[in-house]
Amino acid sequence: MTSRKLGVADATEAIEELEAHYPNAGYYLNFRTAVDLVAAAIISARTKDTVVNAVTPALFDKYRTADDYAGANPKDLEAMISRVSFPSRKAGNIIRTFRIIVNDYGGKVPDKREALTALPGIGSKTANTILINAFGIAAGIPVDTWVLRIAYRLGLSVEADPDRVEADLEGLVKKKYWKNIAYVMKAHGKELCRTSAPLCDECFLSGLCMRNGV
Repeated sequence: MTSRKLGVADATEAIEELEAHYPNAGYYLNFRTAVDLVAAAIISARTKDTVVNAVTPALFDKYRTADDYAGANPKDLEAMISRVSFPSRKAGNIIRTFRIIVNDYGGKVPDKREALTALPGIGSKTANTILINAFGIAAGIPVDTWVLRIAYRLGLSVEADPDRVEADLEGLVKKKYWKNIAYVMKAHGKELCRTSAPLCDECFLSGLCMRNGV
């Protein structure tokens, strides 16, 4: 693995270019409330966005509050999310998470990263996602497979571990970009920096990218 990495100035330029090129990029899961978002984020792990968004409308209509989820029948909840990966495990995590939210936070989703990552089924990426999209708080950068790949190819990080990539990005990228960086990276990954056969010749970041064609 190469040790080359962009400096702060070039990293800032790359993110600003991504922001300019994908002005409509944003969070990709549908939700109405913080409660909705917690449930959607938990079931989204290793599941396509389109599948999650197809499942959640009925889920959100039936379970509207933390109390609703906390008191849910596990088999009923599992049946409603049966199209996603690991539905039984995720249904259990949702119920346990909302029981903690009801018992410890009065039914309100906590707005602190440490509190969120202590909940079943919620890791750093999910906690950052909830804070950004439910509360407008940029406590960290959500690092998913899109961010891992684009960050490596651009030279924003040489790491493979999500926590280390997050630390690298937070050290290079101005905090004002933390809320949207994951979403512009995903848009770039879909349009040009594809998993296989990236369109490097067409990429507007080719002058900055350290790993064309990787």
